[in-house]
Amino acid sequence: MHGTTVATNQLLEERVADLGFVTTEGFEFVLEIARQSVPDGYGNSYFWVKPSRIVPVHRIRTVGGRLDHTGAEVRPFDEAGAVAAAGWFREREITAIGVCFLHSYTNPEHELRMREILEREHPEAVVSISSDVLREYREYERSVTTLVDAAVKPTMRRYIANLSGRLEWSALTAGGSAVPGDGASLGDGASPEGGAVPGGAAVRGAGVPFSVMKSNGGVLSAAEVVHQPITTVLSGPAAGALGAALVASTAGHPSVITLDGGGTSTDVAVVVDGEPSLTTEGSVGRYPCKIPMIDIVTVGAGGGSIAWTSPEGTLKVGPRSAGADPGPLCYGRGGTEVTVTDAHVFLGRIPPHLLGGEIPLDVDAARRGIEALAGKIGLSPERTAAGILEISAFNQSNAIRRITVKRGLDVRDFPMVAFGGSGPLLVCRLIDILGLPSVIVPPDPGNVSAFGLLTVDVKNDYVRTFVTRDLSLDDAAAVFGELEGQAAEALDREGFAAERHVYARSADLRYYGQAYEVRVSAPAGPLDEAWRAEVLDRFHEAHRRLYGYGYRDDPRHGVEWVNLRVSGIGPITRPTIGRRPYGSAAPHPTGTREVFYDEWGPAPIHRRADLTPGATIPGPAVIEEYGSTLPVHPGFTVTVDGFGNLEVRRTGAPGEGGEGTVSGR
Repeated sequence: MHGTTVATNQLLEERVADLGFVTTEGFEFVLEIARQSVPDGYGNSYFWVKPSRIVPVHRIRTVGGRLDHTGAEVRPFDEAGAVAAAGWFREREITAIGVCFLHSYTNPEHELRMREILEREHPEAVVSISSDVLREYREYERSVTTLVDAAVKPTMRRYIANLSGRLEWSALTAGGSAVPGDGASLGDGASPEGGAVPGGAAVRGAGVPFSVMKSNGGVLSAAEVVHQPITTVLSGPAAGALGAALVASTAGHPSVITLDGGGTSTDVAVVVDGEPSLTTEGSVGRYPCKIPMIDIVTVGAGGGSIAWTSPEGTLKVGPRSAGADPGPLCYGRGGTEVTVTDAHVFLGRIPPHLLGGEIPLDVDAARRGIEALAGKIGLSPERTAAGILEISAFNQSNAIRRITVKRGLDVRDFPMVAFGGSGPLLVCRLIDILGLPSVIVPPDPGNVSAFGLLTVDVKNDYVRTFVTRDLSLDDAAAVFGELEGQAAEALDREGFAAERHVYARSADLRYYGQAYEVRVSAPAGPLDEAWRAEVLDRFHEAHRRLYGYGYRDDPRHGVEWVNLRVSGIGPITRPTIGRRPYGSAAPHPTGTREVFYDEWGPAPIHRRADLTPGATIPGPAVIEEYGSTLPVHPGFTVTVDGFGNLEVRRTGAPGEGGEGTVSGR
């Protein structure tokens, strides 16, 4: 199982320069027109400069032919114009091409013909067509989503081929036998080091099946994912949300906020009833991607985030990061700017070493950097370091508010699961800022994302735009049947027997006249009036929950059906998290260290490996483990639950302590 940020990084760094675009005659400016929204509101219109488009106008070719919104042909496809467009791209060596014709979501015939001509006239080109990528209306978003797929396809194919080849080579050199494989491998007879690989391209090492994490919370074999690489744009962060969801639900918390803290950024998501929330309104960088993906908000607030001063002298933190190399000042690798990690080291909240002592930290370098920054802004070193952490905590809290409050959820109803190397460091402040009931820190928090990869079903999503106010149940059943047929074929290719196939239906609805939809789940089984009533009831309730109002009993506001969706799921057997035996001894610290919370003072240092279920540790304290550290502020208490999780609460808060706990006071 593999989670990757290859596609994500390519889009964030805007490495999409070699793209071409084919669209309907007369619509060559669809990317330039885009949408009328302006970042930060219309008050910013005077200052805002429209960014360059993903494909400039001079690299766009149009082809005649026209379909109407029902898919009926209004004008025939212009074969000669298509051949000329393919030749134009071939002459200019443009090898990544997206195709999006008007209304091809209802009838893909013209796009399929365009792809055939491109394959014949320009065989070196990698082509993405919108009817494969996103059969959903709104031509701007469909165009950009298709172009993003075309942009990352060559990169992902090379990456997956190389990684698959390395897996095969490792298995073969270790004595594994070769079997017919998924084809996502190196060229015939090539090894990663340039030597010969027995068996060639169509093999993989026995016992080394290779799957890639998708943005929607599922996985797909490498052979399949190279044909739909856009589905991996949030591959990395998605696994962490799923791993945290299983950890939390096992511990009795089916609905939680997840916070994945790394070196450069923090990713937050919401899990409701054991399932991370999904969205089709996501984006990566400035590119909208309307594929289903776990609803994740990312903020540039990680351990390597740089503290700096604005021209007005105001202290700022992030989004720039020192990364891992040169890294923070305390790494001693030539870093020159103060980071969040340096502030933690200076205040004593993390130990003077990483990874159980394998990597020593230069505490003096962190102190000198903090003192220099403090002199610049006129504060004491302690207030400066604490201010850096406070700003970082508020940056994280703003991301959490975006994923909860702005989606109609009360953040105070959700415990939070904090993981990743830097995830637990600021949880006490986040409890105070947001009013969280508690925070759960799983064992080995740096490995939760990797663990999440083991919890993931195979999953493919299919959509069809079907705009109507008077839904024909027979027509809707036919659409669902077609989508479920496509899902069945994909699951067959993945090796799932028909009796193991699971189909999850959903629908996008809106009140007539609205320009946005609300996605709700739809029941399985035959489509009848009871089925229609159930979906409508779910829509009214979801709209009321999201926006504070609904028109359930108002006949003046009709409901419009927009998209019908099916997710084809191949379920796996998830790992189980076992309970741990309760201990009887009080926690015994390994020593003390001077730590600054509200003031300098000695704080007991606990090794997490020594803590057994039932133990409680009051703040101030520090709990250390191999890959992370949990500073426990005064006024907070940590309890170890039956699964080894650390549960952090305000002392005296509901649920703090509890039956069977052993106090460490």
